[in-house]
Amino acid sequence: MNTKAVFFDIDGTLVPFGDKDILGEVKAAIAAMRRKGIKVFIATGRHTVWIDNIGDTEVDGYVSVNGGMCTLSDKKTVIYERCVDPADIERLADVYRSLPLEFCLVPDNGDIFISGINDYAKRIWAMLNPPAVPVRDLSVAKGMKIVQLMGFGDKKDWDSPRLYEEVLRDCEATSWNPYFCDIVPRGSSKSIGIDEMLRHFNIGKSETIAFGDGDNDITMLEHCGIGVAMGNATDKVKVAADYITDDVRKGGVVNALRHFGLIE
Repeated sequence: MNTKAVFFDIDGTLVPFGDKDILGEVKAAIAAMRRKGIKVFIATGRHTVWIDNIGDTEVDGYVSVNGGMCTLSDKKTVIYERCVDPADIERLADVYRSLPLEFCLVPDNGDIFISGINDYAKRIWAMLNPPAVPVRDLSVAKGMKIVQLMGFGDKKDWDSPRLYEEVLRDCEATSWNPYFCDIVPRGSSKSIGIDEMLRHFNIGKSETIAFGDGDNDITMLEHCGIGVAMGNATDKVKVAADYITDDVRKGGVVNALRHFGLIE
Protein backbone atom coordinates (compact mmCIF):
# COMPACT_ATOMS: atom_id res chain seq x y z
CA MET A 1 0.00 0.00 0.00
CA ASN A 2 1.32 3.44 -0.95
CA THR A 3 0.18 5.51 2.03
CA LYS A 4 0.15 9.25 1.41
CA ALA A 5 -1.92 10.49 4.37
CA VAL A 6 -2.60 9.45 7.95
CA PHE A 7 -5.49 10.83 10.03
CA PHE A 8 -5.37 10.72 13.83
CA ASP A 9 -8.08 11.28 16.40
CA ILE A 10 -6.59 12.99 19.47
CA ASP A 11 -8.21 12.01 22.78
CA GLY A 12 -7.71 8.34 23.51
CA THR A 13 -5.70 7.87 20.30
CA LEU A 14 -2.73 10.23 20.08
CA VAL A 15 -3.06 11.35 23.69
CA PRO A 16 -4.40 9.48 26.73
CA PHE A 17 -7.47 11.16 28.19
CA GLY A 18 -6.49 14.09 30.39
CA ASP A 19 -2.87 14.28 29.21
CA LYS A 20 -1.58 17.55 27.82
CA ASP A 21 0.94 16.40 25.23
CA ILE A 22 1.81 13.62 22.82
CA LEU A 23 4.40 11.11 23.98
CA GLY A 24 7.88 11.68 22.60
CA GLU A 25 7.98 8.48 20.57
CA VAL A 26 4.70 9.38 18.88
CA LYS A 27 5.98 12.88 18.06
CA ALA A 28 9.10 11.33 16.54
CA ALA A 29 7.01 8.94 14.46
CA ILE A 30 4.87 11.78 13.10
CA ALA A 31 7.96 13.80 12.22
CA ALA A 32 9.52 10.78 10.51
CA MET A 33 6.45 10.22 8.35
CA ARG A 34 6.32 13.86 7.31
CA ARG A 35 10.00 13.76 6.33
CA LYS A 36 9.09 10.88 4.02
CA GLY A 37 6.42 13.01 2.38
CA ILE A 38 3.44 11.39 4.13
CA LYS A 39 0.84 13.98 5.12
CA VAL A 40 -0.33 13.83 8.73
CA PHE A 41 -3.69 15.24 9.80
CA ILE A 42 -5.66 15.60 13.00
CA ALA A 43 -9.30 14.44 12.85
CA THR A 44 -11.06 15.43 16.06
CA GLY A 45 -14.30 16.52 17.65
CA ARG A 46 -12.47 19.51 19.10
CA HIS A 47 -12.42 22.94 17.48
CA THR A 48 -8.85 24.01 16.71
CA VAL A 49 -8.93 26.55 19.56
CA TRP A 50 -9.43 23.59 21.90
CA ILE A 51 -6.53 21.58 20.48
CA ASP A 52 -4.17 22.31 23.35
CA ASN A 53 -2.93 18.79 24.03
CA ILE A 54 -0.57 17.96 21.18
CA GLY A 55 2.21 20.33 22.21
CA ASP A 56 4.45 21.55 19.40
CA THR A 57 3.70 18.59 17.13
CA GLU A 58 3.55 19.80 13.53
CA VAL A 59 0.86 18.40 11.22
CA ASP A 60 -0.40 19.25 7.75
CA GLY A 61 -3.96 20.12 8.63
CA TYR A 62 -6.96 19.69 10.91
CA VAL A 63 -10.33 18.04 10.35
CA SER A 64 -12.08 19.53 13.37
CA VAL A 65 -15.54 19.56 15.01
CA ASN A 66 -16.20 16.05 13.68
CA GLY A 67 -15.66 17.05 10.06
CA GLY A 68 -17.48 20.38 10.15
CA MET A 69 -14.32 22.40 9.50
CA CYS A 70 -11.08 21.70 7.65
CA THR A 71 -8.11 24.01 8.16
CA LEU A 72 -4.52 23.84 7.01
CA SER A 73 -1.49 23.66 9.29
CA ASP A 74 -1.77 27.33 10.28
CA LYS A 75 -5.22 26.62 11.83
CA LYS A 76 -6.46 29.74 10.02
CA THR A 77 -6.80 28.80 6.36
CA VAL A 78 -10.27 27.24 6.11
CA ILE A 79 -10.77 24.97 3.10
CA TYR A 80 -14.17 23.60 4.17
CA GLU A 81 -16.89 24.57 6.60
CA ARG A 82 -20.42 23.36 7.25
CA CYS A 83 -22.58 25.15 9.79
CA VAL A 84 -25.68 24.14 11.69
CA ASP A 85 -28.88 25.40 10.10
CA PRO A 86 -29.59 28.85 11.65
CA ALA A 87 -33.24 27.86 12.08
CA ASP A 88 -32.15 25.05 14.42
CA ILE A 89 -30.17 27.51 16.53
CA GLU A 90 -33.16 29.89 16.64
CA ARG A 91 -35.45 27.12 17.90
CA LEU A 92 -32.91 25.92 20.47
CA ALA A 93 -32.34 29.42 21.82
CA ASP A 94 -36.09 29.80 22.31
CA VAL A 95 -36.71 26.52 24.17
CA TYR A 96 -33.44 25.32 25.72
CA ARG A 97 -34.40 26.35 29.24
CA SER A 98 -37.21 23.79 29.13
CA LEU A 99 -34.83 20.95 28.15
CA PRO A 100 -33.02 18.69 30.65
CA LEU A 101 -29.63 19.44 29.07
CA GLU A 102 -26.95 22.08 29.02
CA PHE A 103 -25.57 23.03 25.61
CA CYS A 104 -22.10 24.13 24.60
CA LEU A 105 -22.06 26.02 21.29
CA VAL A 106 -19.06 26.16 18.98
CA PRO A 107 -19.02 29.12 16.55
CA ASP A 108 -16.70 28.87 13.57
CA ASN A 109 -14.46 31.57 15.06
CA GLY A 110 -13.85 29.45 18.17
CA ASP A 111 -15.57 31.76 20.66
CA ILE A 112 -17.07 28.78 22.49
CA PHE A 113 -19.64 29.22 25.26
CA ILE A 114 -22.06 27.11 27.31
CA SER A 115 -25.60 27.59 28.60
CA GLY A 116 -24.74 26.31 32.07
CA ILE A 117 -22.55 23.85 33.98
CA ASN A 118 -24.20 20.65 35.21
CA ASP A 119 -22.66 17.51 36.73
CA TYR A 120 -22.32 15.90 33.32
CA ALA A 121 -20.34 18.84 31.96
CA LYS A 122 -18.11 18.81 35.05
CA ARG A 123 -17.31 15.13 34.47
CA ILE A 124 -16.35 15.73 30.83
CA TRP A 125 -14.25 18.78 31.70
CA ALA A 126 -12.40 16.71 34.30
CA MET A 127 -11.79 13.98 31.74
CA LEU A 128 -10.67 16.12 28.80
CA ASN A 129 -9.31 19.16 30.65
CA PRO A 130 -10.23 21.66 27.88
CA PRO A 131 -10.01 25.43 28.43
CA ALA A 132 -12.77 27.00 30.53
CA VAL A 133 -15.62 28.61 28.59
CA PRO A 134 -18.00 31.40 29.60
CA VAL A 135 -21.64 30.79 30.50
CA ARG A 136 -24.00 32.72 28.22
CA ASP A 137 -27.68 32.77 27.40
CA LEU A 138 -28.17 30.94 24.12
CA SER A 139 -30.05 33.90 22.70
CA VAL A 140 -26.63 35.34 21.81
CA ALA A 141 -26.19 32.48 19.33
CA LYS A 142 -28.89 33.78 17.00
CA GLY A 143 -27.19 34.86 13.80
CA MET A 144 -23.88 33.18 14.65
CA LYS A 145 -22.23 30.60 12.40
CA ILE A 146 -22.35 27.52 14.66
CA VAL A 147 -20.34 24.53 13.46
CA GLN A 148 -21.11 22.18 16.36
CA LEU A 149 -23.01 21.89 19.61
CA MET A 150 -22.47 19.64 22.60
CA GLY A 151 -25.28 18.41 24.79
CA PHE A 152 -24.48 17.51 28.41
CA GLY A 153 -26.89 15.26 30.24
CA ASP A 154 -28.34 11.76 30.41
CA LYS A 155 -28.11 9.76 27.19
CA LYS A 156 -31.87 9.28 27.02
CA ASP A 157 -32.21 13.07 26.82
CA TRP A 158 -29.49 13.96 24.31
CA ASP A 159 -30.38 10.91 22.21
CA SER A 160 -34.12 11.63 22.29
CA PRO A 161 -35.73 11.57 18.81
CA ARG A 162 -37.97 14.47 19.85
CA LEU A 163 -34.95 16.76 20.26
CA TYR A 164 -34.06 16.27 16.60
CA GLU A 165 -37.61 16.11 15.28
CA GLU A 166 -38.82 19.27 16.98
CA VAL A 167 -35.80 21.49 17.71
CA LEU A 168 -32.54 20.53 16.02
CA ARG A 169 -34.22 19.29 12.86
CA ASP A 170 -31.15 19.39 10.61
CA CYS A 171 -28.82 17.85 13.21
CA GLU A 172 -27.78 14.48 14.60
CA ALA A 173 -25.77 13.31 17.58
CA THR A 174 -22.49 11.44 17.73
CA SER A 175 -20.79 10.41 20.94
CA TRP A 176 -18.13 8.34 22.63
CA ASN A 177 -19.31 8.94 26.21
CA PRO A 178 -22.74 8.53 27.86
CA TYR A 179 -22.48 11.93 29.62
CA PHE A 180 -22.55 14.07 26.50
CA CYS A 181 -22.82 14.15 22.73
CA ASP A 182 -21.47 16.20 19.87
CA ILE A 183 -24.35 17.56 17.79
CA VAL A 184 -23.47 18.13 14.14
CA PRO A 185 -25.31 19.00 10.92
CA ARG A 186 -27.12 15.94 9.62
CA GLY A 187 -24.79 13.87 7.44
CA SER A 188 -21.64 15.60 8.70
CA SER A 189 -18.83 13.35 9.92
CA LYS A 190 -15.08 13.02 10.09
CA SER A 191 -15.18 11.07 6.82
CA ILE A 192 -16.79 14.04 5.03
CA GLY A 193 -14.06 16.35 6.31
CA ILE A 194 -11.41 13.85 5.31
CA ASP A 195 -12.73 13.83 1.75
CA GLU A 196 -12.44 17.61 1.60
CA MET A 197 -8.85 17.46 2.87
CA LEU A 198 -7.93 14.74 0.39
CA ARG A 199 -9.47 16.75 -2.44
CA HIS A 200 -7.36 19.76 -1.48
CA PHE A 201 -4.13 17.75 -1.44
CA ASN A 202 -5.06 15.53 -4.40
CA ILE A 203 -4.73 12.29 -2.42
CA GLY A 204 -6.82 9.19 -3.06
CA LYS A 205 -8.94 7.64 -0.33
CA SER A 206 -7.23 4.27 -0.85
CA GLU A 207 -3.91 5.95 0.06
CA THR A 208 -5.00 6.77 3.61
CA ILE A 209 -4.93 5.31 7.10
CA ALA A 210 -7.08 6.51 10.01
CA PHE A 211 -6.60 5.90 13.75
CA GLY A 212 -9.37 6.20 16.34
CA ASP A 213 -10.88 4.90 19.55
CA GLY A 214 -14.38 6.38 19.94
CA ASP A 215 -17.70 5.79 18.22
CA ASN A 216 -17.42 9.14 16.42
CA ASP A 217 -14.35 7.66 14.68
CA ILE A 218 -16.21 4.75 13.11
CA THR A 219 -17.12 6.51 9.88
CA MET A 220 -13.54 7.51 9.16
CA LEU A 221 -12.12 4.08 10.01
CA GLU A 222 -14.57 2.52 7.57
CA HIS A 223 -13.97 5.25 5.00
CA CYS A 224 -10.19 5.35 4.75
CA GLY A 225 -8.01 2.79 3.02
CA ILE A 226 -7.13 1.22 6.38
CA GLY A 227 -8.88 1.84 9.69
CA VAL A 228 -6.89 1.26 12.87
CA ALA A 229 -8.63 0.89 16.25
CA MET A 230 -6.70 1.53 19.43
CA GLY A 231 -6.54 -1.24 22.00
CA ASN A 232 -8.59 0.97 24.32
CA ALA A 233 -11.26 1.57 21.65
CA THR A 234 -14.89 0.66 22.13
CA ASP A 235 -16.07 -2.70 20.84
CA LYS A 236 -18.03 -1.00 18.05
CA VAL A 237 -14.88 0.75 16.86
CA LYS A 238 -12.89 -2.48 16.89
CA VAL A 239 -15.53 -4.22 14.78
CA ALA A 240 -15.36 -1.38 12.24
CA ALA A 241 -11.55 -1.42 12.02
CA ASP A 242 -9.27 -3.33 9.68
CA TYR A 243 -6.57 -3.61 12.33
CA ILE A 244 -6.52 -3.39 16.14
CA THR A 245 -3.37 -2.07 17.74
CA ASP A 246 -2.32 -1.71 21.38
CA ASP A 247 -3.59 0.67 24.04
CA VAL A 248 -2.77 4.38 23.69
CA ARG A 249 -0.52 4.09 26.77
CA LYS A 250 1.23 0.98 25.42
CA GLY A 251 2.62 2.29 22.16
CA GLY A 252 -0.49 1.64 20.09
CA VAL A 253 0.15 4.33 17.49
CA VAL A 254 3.85 3.61 17.01
CA ASN A 255 3.34 -0.15 16.92
CA ALA A 256 0.69 0.15 14.20
CA LEU A 257 2.81 2.55 12.14
CA ARG A 258 5.65 0.03 12.27
CA HIS A 259 3.28 -2.79 11.38
CA PHE A 260 2.28 -0.98 8.20
CA GLY A 261 5.86 -0.01 7.38
CA LEU A 262 5.37 3.74 7.74
CA ILE A 263 8.24 4.13 10.20
CA GLU A 264 11.33 2.08 11.01
